[in-house]
This record gives sequence, C-alpha cells and structure tokens, in this order.
Amino acid sequence: MGDLMRHAIITAGSKGIGRKVTEHFLQNGCSVTINYRSDFARVQELMDEWKLYEDRILFIRGDITKKADIQKIVEQTMVSFGRIDYFINNAGPYIFVRKKLVDYEDYEWYEMIEGNLSAVFHFSKLIIPIMRQQQFGRIVTYGFQDADQSPAWIYRSAYSAAKVGLVSLTKTIAIEEANFGITANMICPGDIEGEMKESDIEFARKIKNSDTPIGRSGTGEDIARLIGFICEEDSDMITGSVISATGGVEVIHRHRQ
Repeated sequence: MGDLMRHAIITAGSKGIGRKVTEHFLQNGCSVTINYRSDFARVQELMDEWKLYEDRILFIRGDITKKADIQKIVEQTMVSFGRIDYFINNAGPYIFVRKKLVDYEDYEWYEMIEGNLSAVFHFSKLIIPIMRQQQFGRIVTYGFQDADQSPAWIYRSAYSAAKVGLVSLTKTIAIEEANFGITANMICPGDIEGEMKESDIEFARKIKNSDTPIGRSGTGEDIARLIGFICEEDSDMITGSVISATGGVEVIHRHRQ
C-alpha cells in the first residue's frame, strides 16, 4: 500500500456495529466518511473521542433511503478525499416489532426495500466507476444467517426479502467488476444485541453467555475484524461470498410456531 491512504465510506458508522467498523479502519491508517442519520449528540462525542484522527474523518448526515442523500455522501467524500476504496454498507433499516406480512404497512415495506436493497444499487452506481479508475475496490454488504439460501424468516418478511435480493446483487457485482480489481462480499452477523454492538471480544469473554454454543456473545469487534480481513489487498480471491459470523447461534427460526 505504501504511502497511499485508503478511504472508506461507512454508512451508519457512528454507532452500533458501524462504530466498531469505523474504529477498525481508523486504527489501520485509513480515512473514513461516517454517514449518520440524525444522532448529533453521538457525533459530537465521537469528534472528541477520535480527535487524534480528525484530519481523516468526514461526518455526513444523510438518510440512505433517499437517493439525493446518497449522492451527497459520495460527492462530498470525493471533494474531501478524492478516492473511495472501501464501501461498507452498514446501514440497514429494521423493524423490531414481529408481525406477519399482512400486518405490514406499505411505507414499512418500502423502507425495508429502499434502505436495504435500493440504497446499495444507488451507492454502487456512483462508487463503482470511481473504484474502476483506481483498479481497486472493496464492497461489503450485510445480510442475515443463511440469506444465500433464501430461507423463510417468520415475522421478518420485508427485511428478509430485501436482504435475499441483496445476496444476488452482491454476487452479481462481484462477477461484473472482478476484472477491475473490485470485490463484493456479504457478511452476516449473528445475534449481536445492545451494548455488545459496540463492545470488544475481550469484554464478551469476561461476561460469558450460555445462549451461544461458543460461550460468549458476538460483538462489533467480531464483525469489524471480518470486514477488515476481506478488505485487505491480498483478499482479492474472496469475492461473491456470503460469510457468517454467528458463533453457531440459530438466529432466524427462534420464533417459529
């Protein structure tokens, strides 16, 4: 890599798993565009916490369900840093209330599709030409356990439909862009809840968790480490892959009746 500073765009990179992913890239010498939707207080905290990296950070407010906001994120990134090496599509709307398909409102369906599938389409159209010029790029999307097998996920019909579509889109991008030095992969986190999203592995091992076969909860650090690995220059053989990090937990069938 030499003296070249790589740049990452991380959507929803100010909290949860995204925050740990952002930290990983900053600690490994990258500059980062951190997209957030509305949490100004958190952004102010991070500006103080990451003061050491302030010349390598760009915070951009934006709703990834809106095409105009996606354009703004990419355009402002290019003005500030002139390149995009990693696109980490960490943001993904999710409806926490469990309900059957017939009980979904139309707007909920469209938010799931726009935020989890269409957003990747709009980002990719803008970012892939930049990565082609660089002859290098890493695109990372997020899925769920076994998404590549198109499983039923009871009470999560809209979200799961969007993510299963995203599996095919991710794999297609991988093939279409392979000769440009661009990879595209999907990672599938397990059941990472609450404070564990911003926690590290050492903390998870201390508190233990008998609900998982490996004896601890998954953490944001687990996902950040996996993303970091598939974004390495020498990870170019890993493309079009769907990779799970669940600790052996059965995520999608817990509420089947």
